[in-house]
Amino acid sequence: MLLTEQEIRVPFCENNVPLLAHFEEHIARQIPQGAHLTRFVVTGSDLEGVHCEFAMLSRAEGHPTSVPTAIFKFVRRELESSDKFNAVMLVPTGIGAEIGGHAGDATPVARMLASMCDTLITHPNVVNASDINELPENGLYVEGSVISRLLMGTAGLQKVRANRVLLVIDEHEDRQVSELAINAASAARVTLGLNCPGVLKIDPPIYMRADYSSSGTAVGRIEGLERLLDALWDRRSEFDAVAIASQIDIAEGLKKDYFQSNGRMINPWGGVEAMLTHTVSMLLNVPSAHAPMVDDMDEANAVFGVVDPRMSAEAVSSAFLHCVLKGLHRSPRIVTDRALFAHPEVLTAADISCLVIPDGCVGLPTLAAVEQGIPVIAVRENRNRMQNDLTELPFAPGKLFIVENYLEAAGVMASLKAGVTVEAVRRPLKETHVFSRNVRPRTEPPIQTCTRALIRE
Repeated sequence: MLLTEQEIRVPFCENNVPLLAHFEEHIARQIPQGAHLTRFVVTGSDLEGVHCEFAMLSRAEGHPTSVPTAIFKFVRRELESSDKFNAVMLVPTGIGAEIGGHAGDATPVARMLASMCDTLITHPNVVNASDINELPENGLYVEGSVISRLLMGTAGLQKVRANRVLLVIDEHEDRQVSELAINAASAARVTLGLNCPGVLKIDPPIYMRADYSSSGTAVGRIEGLERLLDALWDRRSEFDAVAIASQIDIAEGLKKDYFQSNGRMINPWGGVEAMLTHTVSMLLNVPSAHAPMVDDMDEANAVFGVVDPRMSAEAVSSAFLHCVLKGLHRSPRIVTDRALFAHPEVLTAADISCLVIPDGCVGLPTLAAVEQGIPVIAVRENRNRMQNDLTELPFAPGKLFIVENYLEAAGVMASLKAGVTVEAVRRPLKETHVFSRNVRPRTEPPIQTCTRALIRE
């Protein structure tokens, strides 16, 4: 199986066609028979149309592939639960986000936002920091494609006490590198009480190549994915979540350039990692996360001096694996049986109170939020490579909040949670609109007039 990133330009949406249906229609024309979409993002627009990128899984010869749910399938929520205030925080992988674009450097934001809600649902890119994972106590560690399905209304989440986490690694040429991963699993068993059924070695391993798209985002290419999937299907009854550690081929010297860039370069590994975990979680319907393996011990022992603080967690790690194991330890169960969506322990789209994203980010979560009427809080300070104007999306009135920073985002969350309209705590306060309608006989067409009046206390 081959997993590749594709780029396409889609014309602007007209005639009030829903955006999800519009993108699905145009991208479906680019997908050959037997292939499946696993990831989708809008990177920007210009006078010629909308620039989109998507990951496509091509079926291997003689190897059938079944996808449980197409990524564009959408089920509208019938109501919004007001019992709890649950937020989703996303920092998409590979877009060069100022906050959250390196190694767990959005964790403080996640911990702050978590204090404003009952449950904060976030993904590995936000809190993964090699040997560190400081996910807040009320946080749910959920793979990005699963969050998309949650907001699209096709999947729910159920909290768990613990998962059986299978670790899958490359059969590495350097035995010491494999031993680093095995020791990381043992450390998690000892410190977390992790239930790890074992370490499964894949030989020959899958091939992962990191690259950059024309928009500058981190993407990649994966070959031989069927070897990993076959191994997982053979042991499917033995695990609830899967951690994967494998080598990623990158251009010579790129790792050194990255660590010496003072945070200016986009993390080259994240894009292809997201492509892999999106596909694994979609096909097996289990939580998954990935950690890169070094090529050899010389790379593991490489010293890059004092690096940008956002990269420092990677600079002091060799296995890069503990964050993944800790996150998957209690990652929620993915529920797809709609008969269970009404169960009080299952979180669905109806339970989501808001979505917090960097400004300019448009993918399935943002588009789903537009369709579901979920408030979106976009943070300008978290600059990134995405070139989208969120005000051009058909948000319902009062559903899009563009703020300067995450401190302001926390204030908007507090306002939404309290049921207080945001404009009521700002000044100047807009004037109150007063509408009058003159009732005429039915034989005459109705005439509607509008006047404005300012009401003062």
